[in-house]
Amino acid sequence: MSAVAIRPARRFPLRRWWPLGVLALFILIAIFAPLLAPYDPNTQNLIGRLKPPGTVSRGFHYWLGSDELGRDLLSRVIFGARVSLLVAVLSVLLSGVVGTALGMLAGYRRGWVETVLMRLVDVFLSIPAVLLAIITVAVLGPGLVNVVLVLALTRWPRYARVAHGQTLVMSGMAYVENAVLAGAGGARILFRHILPNIAGALIVVATLEFGLMILFEAGLSFLGLGVQPPTASWGAMLSTGRNYVATAWWVATLPGLCLFALVLAVNLAGDALRDRLDPRFE
Repeated sequence: MSAVAIRPARRFPLRRWWPLGVLALFILIAIFAPLLAPYDPNTQNLIGRLKPPGTVSRGFHYWLGSDELGRDLLSRVIFGARVSLLVAVLSVLLSGVVGTALGMLAGYRRGWVETVLMRLVDVFLSIPAVLLAIITVAVLGPGLVNVVLVLALTRWPRYARVAHGQTLVMSGMAYVENAVLAGAGGARILFRHILPNIAGALIVVATLEFGLMILFEAGLSFLGLGVQPPTASWGAMLSTGRNYVATAWWVATLPGLCLFALVLAVNLAGDALRDRLDPRFE
């Protein structure tokens, strides 16, 4: 009697989980920012301006130091996490929904619809995303809502390209052809039969785009085109802190470290998720 080879179950290395823990920590900090922040992030104390970490001034205990207006840096870093994650989540959702819908429509309808939509995608992809975002924000004006709209406008082609290619593959599958013969409508085929089977690839794209959205928001705020003062934003804090690097290193260093840790965790979590959803994963 011959032995039957049993394929071992997929195992996810424990080391791949720590980025998810870091990401979850930032999310919890953003959600409970009003409870975690020791002070109002916009409360000024000019006597306590540019105080190093651990300083006490007029009742303010600056655990991470203060900025050029005497505002508590810890409180502003905590609320800055909320702004970065909020912009990233909204822009990823909006660009993902628009790009996925248009990409699936182009891949399923084919013909002139595919030609028009995919040439539009090529036009957007041919323009550097940062340059397009800066130009659009300069036209629409800075602000939280406009930043979300601009980032969604510049990034939807990524989802459209992936959704288009995956839909082309799925449209030739036997189960889709059977659904067409059974009289199923186009919307039912797209959202009932095709979308669930291409969702894995789109989720991976979304996780990778999430980190880029955080960086783009910080970059626009650094240039003064993103979230406007006095709202706490890591990019704006970096922009202000560069003027005091020699005398108050903590103003720029601490928001920069938080930005680095969050983007690194998101990217590593995206890589782990890609490996998890890849059918060739061993």
